[in-house]
Amino acid sequence: MTLHTLLRRTSISTEAQPATPFARRLHWKASFTLTALLLAACGSTPLPPWPSSSTAQRPNAPAPLPRVQQGAAVPKPLGQLQQPQSAAIASPLPPPAPLVVQNEGPMAPPYGAAVAARFPNPPTSYSTPGLGLERRAFTTNAELGQWLRSLTDTAPKNGTRTKLLDIGMSQRGEPIQGLLVTRAKGTDPASLDASGRPTVVLIGQQHGDEPAGSEALLVISSELAQGLLEPLLDRINVVVVPRANPDGAEVSTRVTANGVDMNRDHLLLNTPEARALAQVINDYRPILVVDAHEYTVVGRYLQKFNAIQRYDALLQYTTTANYPEFLTKASQEWYHQPMVTALKAQGLTSDWYYTTSTNPQDKRISMGGTQPDTGRNVNGLKNTVSLLIETRGVGIGRMHIQRRVHSQVIAITSALRTTAERAANLEQVRSFVARDVSAQACHDQVVVEAAATPTQRDLDFLDPDTGADRSIRVDWNSSLTLRATKSRARPCGYWLAAGSTAAVERLRLLGLQVMRVAEPGSMLAETYRETAREMGDRQDVIGTIAGGAGIVRVQVSAVRSAIDAPVGSFYVPLNQPRANLAVAALEPDTQNSYFANRLIEDLGQAARVMANPALVFEETD
Repeated sequence: MTLHTLLRRTSISTEAQPATPFARRLHWKASFTLTALLLAACGSTPLPPWPSSSTAQRPNAPAPLPRVQQGAAVPKPLGQLQQPQSAAIASPLPPPAPLVVQNEGPMAPPYGAAVAARFPNPPTSYSTPGLGLERRAFTTNAELGQWLRSLTDTAPKNGTRTKLLDIGMSQRGEPIQGLLVTRAKGTDPASLDASGRPTVVLIGQQHGDEPAGSEALLVISSELAQGLLEPLLDRINVVVVPRANPDGAEVSTRVTANGVDMNRDHLLLNTPEARALAQVINDYRPILVVDAHEYTVVGRYLQKFNAIQRYDALLQYTTTANYPEFLTKASQEWYHQPMVTALKAQGLTSDWYYTTSTNPQDKRISMGGTQPDTGRNVNGLKNTVSLLIETRGVGIGRMHIQRRVHSQVIAITSALRTTAERAANLEQVRSFVARDVSAQACHDQVVVEAAATPTQRDLDFLDPDTGADRSIRVDWNSSLTLRATKSRARPCGYWLAAGSTAAVERLRLLGLQVMRVAEPGSMLAETYRETAREMGDRQDVIGTIAGGAGIVRVQVSAVRSAIDAPVGSFYVPLNQPRANLAVAALEPDTQNSYFANRLIEDLGQAARVMANPALVFEETD
């Protein structure tokens, strides 16, 4: 909940503001004071009863890191998150590497006929430019654009409207395009909001060497616009972005043109590709984001376990600190369980998403990471259900491509159907979560850093010679149960020095409201005192994250004091729905923080504000 939203709900107009700068600043002071009082009254927002007909207890449920209270019914909606206009952001990243096109044609099969026989073609044969029988390459970006344009009509058919979206440009100047499909009265975000239908955003091929998601989303876009999925538009709107990384797709590499893993860039937003997706989420405010990927089939698993991956799909939802408990429950009960059932009905196998490090001596298996850097986790902290669907594909070229696409189509269709069926429940949950996250400002604890829980489990693989199932006992890092490794008192907000403009730009693109101090004053705050420092690289469960420039990893202690807030410095209030993104970005002693990644140059440029400030603010541009 932004300040503008709350002010609109309390009948204080932000359209007809006083004309003079001084009067406008006084208006902001009065408005902010009223906002603080209203939100303070919400400080004990109760946890409502879970709106589900199922009473079954799920295994391995994530430990609730936010506070949990039992209480009354879900409150009414509080309005919508104000979406700031993004500014151009200078990237500190290196320029794109020379283009080297890789042949996607026939390759030597990485395993024999016995293993291949475990993955027969599905009963449905899908047709996209890249799935032709004689094709050597997957759908090109030009063909992708042509496919989406062919589905775009100037006049609605049967009430269905489609719009080609020019989302952004890749580092090499390739268009990143999407398709909006809706039965709202218009195709602008305001019309979608007015329709009362929740919006879904589907994203494919953040990693360029994972093509099945992109091909599947071309199929999905066609079925939504003029096929079997079109009736779902009576209850939902859908934005499809089949290919988020055109440069990587062109050369069949995981990373963007300048060597960055863009799926670890959703908090830092250094790449234009990640910024483009952030703007889509801001514009369309989805209730669900689906991220379609593929996973390594042979490689490290054959080396470490003398075994081959067996599952058609690996699935996971948001697993990061401070993700609201109700969204975890919705992810598990309303999405994950039906998706597993839908895949099984098609003879397709699935499990939780997992991976293993590039270190051949490290035989641990880890679920998807707990860091707030991937699209799955960052979009979750924007108060969405955020799902990862990974099919078996990396390292096997075009083998089993129809089955891989089929697995994606079945899983994505399940998610779309759930959203249509649960639209009212989902909006109810989101309204509660928006209010509850906002009300937690100044109260209780916030988790600064969390980690997966080490355990063991039996995991099924395939024998590389016979193709038979082979169960292996593995050390398993479970992201379903998070351990809080670092917590602090939740502040009311964060103060940032006037020179922190790079950080402010990123925060605004994350959909956070940032205000500028208009008149000097003081704040009760906690400043950061450095107690240890080391240099290093960002890491994920696989190893060093591609494209990083090295980070400054510090340990700090918090020192309570009054600080001056000069004119031109900034304030990031935590009484807003996406507050937990501010925590992820601004607590300095984590590997993804803006300090560790040099978007904030000095610890003295930020502080934790521990009481609602009685200051005069103005909006940032």
